[in-house]
Amino acid sequence: MTTLLIPPSRLAPLCLACLLASPALAQEAVELDAMTISGVELDEVALAREKLDAVPGGTNLIDLQQVEQGRVAGVADVLAYQPGVYAQSPGNEGVKISIRGSGINRGPGAHASGNHIMLDGLPLTGSGGTPYELLEPLWLSRAEVLRGANGFDRGALALGGAVDYITRSGFDAPRLQLRMEAGSDGYLKRHIASGQVIDNLDYYVGVTDLHYDGQQDHAAGSGKGVVANLGLQLNPDLETRFFLRYRETEHQSPGRLTQSQIDDDPTQASAANIARDAKREQPGSTWLANKTTLRLDDVSTLEMGLVYHHYPMDLMESPYRIRVDYSDVSATLNYHREHQLFGLNSNTTLGWRTTTNLPSSDAKETAYQPLNANGTLYPAGTLMRKYVHQGSDNVLHVSNELELAQNLWLTSGLALIYTEREVEVTWPDAGEKLNEGTWDYAPRLGLRYRLDSGMQVYGNLSRSVEPPHPWSMIWGSPTRFPVSNQPWSNRQSAPVSLDNQSATTFEVGARGDSLIGLWDLAYYYAQVRHELLTIEIEPNIFAESNASPTVHQGLEVGLTSQLWQGGDLGALALRQAYTFSDFHYRDDDTFGGNRLPGLPRHYYQGELRYQHPAGVYVGLNVEHASRVPVDYANSWYSDDYTTFGAILGYEAPRQDWQAWLELRNLTDERYAATVTPGYNDNGVEAARLTPGESFGVYTGFSWSCL
Repeated sequence: MTTLLIPPSRLAPLCLACLLASPALAQEAVELDAMTISGVELDEVALAREKLDAVPGGTNLIDLQQVEQGRVAGVADVLAYQPGVYAQSPGNEGVKISIRGSGINRGPGAHASGNHIMLDGLPLTGSGGTPYELLEPLWLSRAEVLRGANGFDRGALALGGAVDYITRSGFDAPRLQLRMEAGSDGYLKRHIASGQVIDNLDYYVGVTDLHYDGQQDHAAGSGKGVVANLGLQLNPDLETRFFLRYRETEHQSPGRLTQSQIDDDPTQASAANIARDAKREQPGSTWLANKTTLRLDDVSTLEMGLVYHHYPMDLMESPYRIRVDYSDVSATLNYHREHQLFGLNSNTTLGWRTTTNLPSSDAKETAYQPLNANGTLYPAGTLMRKYVHQGSDNVLHVSNELELAQNLWLTSGLALIYTEREVEVTWPDAGEKLNEGTWDYAPRLGLRYRLDSGMQVYGNLSRSVEPPHPWSMIWGSPTRFPVSNQPWSNRQSAPVSLDNQSATTFEVGARGDSLIGLWDLAYYYAQVRHELLTIEIEPNIFAESNASPTVHQGLEVGLTSQLWQGGDLGALALRQAYTFSDFHYRDDDTFGGNRLPGLPRHYYQGELRYQHPAGVYVGLNVEHASRVPVDYANSWYSDDYTTFGAILGYEAPRQDWQAWLELRNLTDERYAATVTPGYNDNGVEAARLTPGESFGVYTGFSWSCL
């Protein structure tokens, strides 16, 4: 990496505007990998791409500047057109994200798992899963996805890898930005933000609110929140940044439908959910963090992070009202050093990550609506159970990159994982308590080689580890209170121990820029043991258990092609993403080699876009997904689907304002966006599907004071 250091006294004559105005300087800037002014990198997207290209495995980089040229309702819009990533919304912000089959049959919601989600390189995911209410996409500068075991250096060891959402700062945010989006089904989003650099200080602050009536009946929701960060360059070798995110959300829950119901009327809601006024409230989640980077010398740095995260939830989506009050604390420590090893160029990283629930993390379960059990009617609010489910995840990892020959790098690493789980039903009786600690490990070995043409080929062999959620050790327990006339009748009374899910994954791939365009190709094969699989045991209540051995394998292909370049007449480009997924049992006693339910085998997204130099752009897009098995017996499938969309927009050459009109699902295709699997439905349709977006019209406007 080439770094250009410019003293403060020369900032004015060498400002970014001057570089852009001077062809010679602009060409020089293009040739540099990153430019630094007073120790602060300006082209952070280019630098992030360079770092991801050094990973011997599949990665994705998403620049939000491109995403914001249309509707940005949630992270499903952010993660669109990304090979290897499946992201679908059930009509609210609880997006189901699956990478390489992670969390394949878990429904979207606060406990989504299988991926390690980060904010600005710091943990958001805890032992209880990943809450989604803080993932407001308009607060982001970019998103980085490290698929599968390629998230190793981020301390991410889950099957799906890492997704790191990077917040804007004073260096890439306008002094003032106003944005509004509006459209079908009462959709309205408003955003105001500001960011600046003032001497050795920079700041970013944004406020966003959201309202939607929802496509289905009983599907309205809203959210509002604030984001802020403050960076300080204390001296040339020491910088620190403070982060704040706070957000409140609530939404009604329309429930799931059968395929026939979706075909008939995708706007209908579950009668049971309407009757009980099912909804989810997240009354206010707070994420406070600090990240400090110390440059020890010219070749080594130390990065320290500390996070406090509080996320209460009031879940009223089933007959049981579940109130949880999660709090956890995370810390990270990463040491990087460039050095010589055996006379060869070498980079070593030593990292530590820990996330621990605070003692206040508890749960209470009451009757939400009058609940009839064994002939007894319990009024709403009747206490049914209290329980505690806490955990701690700790990862110590060391990795090394060794340049064996010119353009040939060997990557090696080893992670040690220690997890603790403490689970107990504390009322009506303090029953059997589960308190266990588990050690595990994850080695990694990879090679990458860059050809003279710039094409890179790579391969790796890695192990991933995913511990169970503490809450799943209650809901998956077969031990229950005796059947009686008490409110806790037949409820789970004691936790059950679950094994860590582990996978050994082999991956090969290549990426480059050629006549056909910018391309990325990866194949992986993973043998999974003790996979944590989920079924719905009653409406909106899920149980999880370890499965017999399974296989996850797939092909991930991305291609962005410049089809035509007409100078003053503009350009025509095509971007495509295709993911092939084969997830199945290995000779299960009951289901043999059946496919695992929950995800399509074939998933394709493509967009053809014309861009005029004056700022006008027009795009046509398509999305296709093959049919999805809905139960483990593969006794029935949701239908395959194909949808089309279009967008027309204008972005001013100075990038100070833009406006757009977007049409989604032009043919009003009726399809299932997500599947929540059952065990064996014997070929009879069950209400396990959430409908995808119907035809919708959206428009937006953004203005920035640069």
